[in-house]
Amino acid sequence: MRLLYVVGIAFNLIALSVSVNAGETLFAVTFGVIVVYLGVRYWMIATGKH
Repeated sequence: MRLLYVVGIAFNLIALSVSVNAGETLFAVTFGVIVVYLGVRYWMIATGKH
């Protein structure tokens, strides 16, 4: 399960950087929120607080 979160974070970081480079602020913010959410979920699973 952790691997899926890591892959999701990686893909969203790539999409975030592409959005920033393209000047798409709304998409960049959306991908940033998704990265934060996936990071929190990963932390919850890794520490057993789910």
